[in-house]
Amino acid sequence: MKSRTLFYLITMFLWVPATQAQPKSITNQNKIFRAGASTSNITPPLGLPIVGNFTEPLATNIHDELHARCLVLDDGTTKLVFVVVDNVGVDRVVFDEAKRIIHERTGLPKEHLLMSAVHDHSATSAGGLGEKRRGWNIGKPLDEYQTFLASRISDAVQVALNRLEPARIGWGVGRVPQHLFNRRWVMKKPVMNPFGGMDEVKTFPGLRNPNSLKPAGPTDPEISFISVQSTSGRPIALLGNYSLHYVGGVPKGDISADYFAVFADRIQELLKADRQDPPFVGILSNGTSGDVTNVNYGGKPDKHPPYAKMRIVADDVAQEVFRVYKGIHHHDWVKLQAAQSELNLKVRRASPEILANIQKVLLRPDTVKPLYNPLEKYYARRVLQMEKEWPDNINIILQVFRIGDLGVAAVPFEVFTQTGLKIKKKSPFKPTFTIELANGNYFYLPTAEQHKLGGYETWLSTSRVEPDASEIIVSSLMDLFSKLN
Repeated sequence: MKSRTLFYLITMFLWVPATQAQPKSITNQNKIFRAGASTSNITPPLGLPIVGNFTEPLATNIHDELHARCLVLDDGTTKLVFVVVDNVGVDRVVFDEAKRIIHERTGLPKEHLLMSAVHDHSATSAGGLGEKRRGWNIGKPLDEYQTFLASRISDAVQVALNRLEPARIGWGVGRVPQHLFNRRWVMKKPVMNPFGGMDEVKTFPGLRNPNSLKPAGPTDPEISFISVQSTSGRPIALLGNYSLHYVGGVPKGDISADYFAVFADRIQELLKADRQDPPFVGILSNGTSGDVTNVNYGGKPDKHPPYAKMRIVADDVAQEVFRVYKGIHHHDWVKLQAAQSELNLKVRRASPEILANIQKVLLRPDTVKPLYNPLEKYYARRVLQMEKEWPDNINIILQVFRIGDLGVAAVPFEVFTQTGLKIKKKSPFKPTFTIELANGNYFYLPTAEQHKLGGYETWLSTSRVEPDASEIIVSSLMDLFSKLN
């Protein structure tokens, strides 16, 4: 009897730990990670103005089609969606409409939808036409192209959801410093801005300007990327993030997605992912590049035929991604999380001195020499429109994603690189990258220090929110990251 009791005790001792551990093992094995990707053509018709510069020529040729490129990730509990749009900047009202449609049709939480623009300078406006483009558009009806764009973004997400399949995910970080130059230069002697003030910094100072002293800020050489592949190893999609404004070299009247689209095509070629079914989707999002260009204003002239420079830049970025890609680990499953908040910011207002100088400028005939700066009348009209239409405060969307140990931040401005570097340093997730012009477009976000130096990106109406907004945004993003665990 004693021996039988001892047998049962030993059996129970051995059996209990096994039954406690087994469900955990089974749960881990049952976790399935999925991914899906798609593209949606968003090319506008010919005849509409191409925006991104001080003149807006009408589109007469389509060099390459524009797209909304989508990547959906699913850990079995949470879905995260990236949408990257070939446009200079998309108003929040357009993204909000796309999110509304997607939520109604799929049930996806709007907070899990991250939508951004690449900031190419060779596409039709997604912020309206004419004076509407820089006006306050919240509450106003969408125009024809904005409505089309919201619908096509929604289509892209739905197609990517339809393509969800068991997948593995990995990420990496490379370095491509050779095409990055800060376009803001500290000058030996101050220069006058359109409002009659003096700036210590000049943007686009010209090659080897004798008055140029040094670049006013840093660059961020990192190219970060997320890769998803099927469980058999077939590439599904790759999303990159690089802090370069755009490349250009696009002839007048041409519609083009710039080097962002060239990268997508080149990385597909390098991964030998062409002509797959479903198709591979390459995506390049814009990092924090508000003050960064591919032109070295301290160096020699760098002349190229149309579209040649963007192919050089895109190939270098794709080659570096491919080099790092070959050594990364693709995980069978990672945890996905998202957090989002609305941040209230003060809108900048014109001082009495600026308003007085604007009136002087507008009273002068167009035939006489500018009083302060060649762009003074252009900015006079912009500031007066902003004073009339923009509210005293605005709400912006800030958003963060967690993908395993990787962090992604989203900000609706053209963000200075210094701010992006600060976000990377302070983020609890390593690595972290930031997507700019996400979930809206509120123009430039200089740092408080750069505001003091002046320059194009700090001019009123080019920059529209309080000078210390970048610090408030970084702090708010860190609060959002702290909610992910």
